[in-house]
Amino acid sequence: MAAPRACAKVIDHLPGDPRKFAVLEYMVSKGKTAVVIGAQWGDEGKGKIVDVLSENFRVVARYAGGHNAGHTVTISGKKFVLQLIPCGVLRPGCRGVIGNGVVLDPIAFLSEVQRLRDAGVQIDGNLFVSNRAHVILPYHRMVELASENAPGRVKIGTTSRGIGPSYEDKMGRRGLRVADMLDSSLLRKHIENACKEKNTIVHALFNAEPIDPDKMYHEYAQAAEKIAPFVADTAVLLNAAINGGESVMFEGAQGTMLDIDHGTYPFVTSSSATSGGAVIGTGVPPTSISTVIGVGKAYCTRVGEGPFPTELHDATGDAIRKKGNEFGAVTGRPRRCGWLDLPLLRYSNMINGTEWLVVTKLDVLDELDEIPVATSYKINGKESEEMPAQGCGYDTIEPVYTKLPGWKTDTTKITEYDKLPARTKEYLKFVEKQSGAKVGILSTGPDREQTIYTDAFVSSLGLKHLGK
Repeated sequence: MAAPRACAKVIDHLPGDPRKFAVLEYMVSKGKTAVVIGAQWGDEGKGKIVDVLSENFRVVARYAGGHNAGHTVTISGKKFVLQLIPCGVLRPGCRGVIGNGVVLDPIAFLSEVQRLRDAGVQIDGNLFVSNRAHVILPYHRMVELASENAPGRVKIGTTSRGIGPSYEDKMGRRGLRVADMLDSSLLRKHIENACKEKNTIVHALFNAEPIDPDKMYHEYAQAAEKIAPFVADTAVLLNAAINGGESVMFEGAQGTMLDIDHGTYPFVTSSSATSGGAVIGTGVPPTSISTVIGVGKAYCTRVGEGPFPTELHDATGDAIRKKGNEFGAVTGRPRRCGWLDLPLLRYSNMINGTEWLVVTKLDVLDELDEIPVATSYKINGKESEEMPAQGCGYDTIEPVYTKLPGWKTDTTKITEYDKLPARTKEYLKFVEKQSGAKVGILSTGPDREQTIYTDAFVSSLGLKHLGK
């Protein structure tokens, strides 16, 4: 890094006071940063977008969620499905960081590391795990599976991978952190105490079989030894990188409408999926965030239960699901499909402070004669643009649609914005105007090369070497 530039600035000491003094100001050139978030209910294609942008960033940091969040990246026809590990590790010279806001399943992490090693990806020395990240243990999965299937419970549609119960233990101040897992005596004591509690509760409430704490200890003590080389104080690492002039991208999990605070509660995830989560989940200050990039599909999807105002229950919805390959990267579950929801997108952009919008799966709409877009809601007969706070508030929503003409052209091989059909540009300008964020990237397929950038976006972020 170059030495900080220093400049002297002469200012008045006090109003009306003729005395003046010089203040030496150090102007340090910090590295650019960007938060990439899901603008809808997740599965928007963040993995590909983080991947194509990662060549312009030295560090990619994951800040929330667990191995329930799958990112699929396709490079020259070769598919990588990442669950915990940030997409940046697929780029030579780019480091990956798993932040303190992530809940880490050690066995799933090590399995993913091995798959990437086997695929020839350079992991060792390029991947770091926060010593403050909380650990998912087998009893978290046991509790979640038993609870989700309990009679009378409203099903949330979780992946039953222990994510929620791990965050519950974190907030209840009874969780195990990665740093604690590396202390064998503390690990044994924690597992023994936790199993006594969890086994008693789950047996009493759900009649589930108990977990053997001794077996668990030996398995996770061995895992701890293998994870130890990856562990670091990642808040120190990230702040040093930014202050040293390196560029850092923060990778979100799930989507804004699944955020624990701002989403369609209770049908949400257990962490902060919005841009604010990047600060909490990595330990960098808010003042270090340069821009927010929101990723949204040209239509909408969601997985699991919960409100979905523009959902399609007809042949068109089935056709979108089939053409868009709308099945979970981790679970394989079919996604619910519907039209683009602009009131939702406006809300998402407001919550996140989204400056740039990425529109993915544009090609899925290529064959449609017309494309309905929800521009407002009617709630109990009254027009509204506000998102209801209660889940039941969505029961009375009636989307108000504007129908835009389709472009009836294959966009999958188009790589320049100017070469898009006129009606495609009209659609994008309409979305841009209605959502309040500028369109910066378009995705017309899963591969890196199937990506279109606007000149304004490239110029604003100072990007180079795109599309490779």
